[in-house]
Amino acid sequence: MIRKPGLSIEPSVFTEMTALAIECEAVNLAQGFPDFEGPPEIVEWATAALREGHNQYSRSAGMNSLTEAIAESHHRWYGLEWDPAVEVTVFAGATEGIAAAILATIGPGDEALTFEPYYDSYPALVRLAGGELRTVPLEFPDYAVDLDALERAITPRTRVLIVNTPHNPTGKVFRREELEALGELCERHDLAVISDEVYEHITFELPHTPLASIPSLRNRTLTLSSTGKTFSFTGWKIGWGLGNREWSEAVRATHQFLTFCAATPLQVAMGEALRSVPAEYYDELRTAYRSRRDLLVEGLREVGFQTATPEGSYFALADYSAWSDRGDREFAHWLTREVGVAAIPTSAFCREAPSPPPLLRFAFCKTEESLRAGLGRLARR
Repeated sequence: MIRKPGLSIEPSVFTEMTALAIECEAVNLAQGFPDFEGPPEIVEWATAALREGHNQYSRSAGMNSLTEAIAESHHRWYGLEWDPAVEVTVFAGATEGIAAAILATIGPGDEALTFEPYYDSYPALVRLAGGELRTVPLEFPDYAVDLDALERAITPRTRVLIVNTPHNPTGKVFRREELEALGELCERHDLAVISDEVYEHITFELPHTPLASIPSLRNRTLTLSSTGKTFSFTGWKIGWGLGNREWSEAVRATHQFLTFCAATPLQVAMGEALRSVPAEYYDELRTAYRSRRDLLVEGLREVGFQTATPEGSYFALADYSAWSDRGDREFAHWLTREVGVAAIPTSAFCREAPSPPPLLRFAFCKTEESLRAGLGRLARR
């Protein structure tokens, strides 16, 4: 007889809302995957890798060609130096990297600290490690960092701070001065840092600042990123971590027993993408997402939602209080079934019910046709 896991881990809200969207034939603005393809040349590079025989296990830490390309790319964008043999580790997506990092830093009774709302894998992975996640809120609509509240949340059991910038689901991009203040706090309390930067190339009015570019954070931080968001191939699951020798040895030890290695032919293709896709592509990516962001935000406002304009990522939070006094999960189900538009209830990203106003998360990593279709249904409600 199969025994239930000792920890109660509920199905992901993304699984729930996507299944409901399919059932109701709703426009799916819930789950954060593009409904369009990435650059076709990357597919050709993957196809060539398959045909050329790159079909066996790679080195667990990642193919040399990819780790070298990652280090070169990070230096090109941010001026940061990494040893590709020692300080770069390839994961089966950034989510596996988060799991490896949490398992490397958190044990039974330990605590991790992050901002709320948060990417929903953080609490589940901390619990699987036997720890507890403590949170400090980012309040709609400005999402300012309350450093005093953050410091009050630190206890003798706190081991690691998890930071996500650009931030999912708020769209906040952390300012350099905020990161410098976080660095001072982490120095005072000797905290390790996991920095989730998968939306690093999807920013609008503000540039992305890597945590590792802050001197006080350079050797405390494991920087996680991914090709899925940048190149619109979320199903390929090619991510990485950048950290000093201590961090890298720790996450490689856990990674080898999670997936051992990421898909070899896709590593080959993404190494080529990081080396060969021109800088103009990244400008066009930001421009296209800015256009989609503006279309969604303005459209939501026109039909009665209040929104904060996202500074990065491809999500927007919207206050639906002018529409309904239902709880966010109930309202998200109603919106999907009765209006034909799926979004994510923000309570899925919070330990407890979020403070007012009630919010839904809408994804704009969709074609303009999909966004207009969803907004049209909202306008005809």
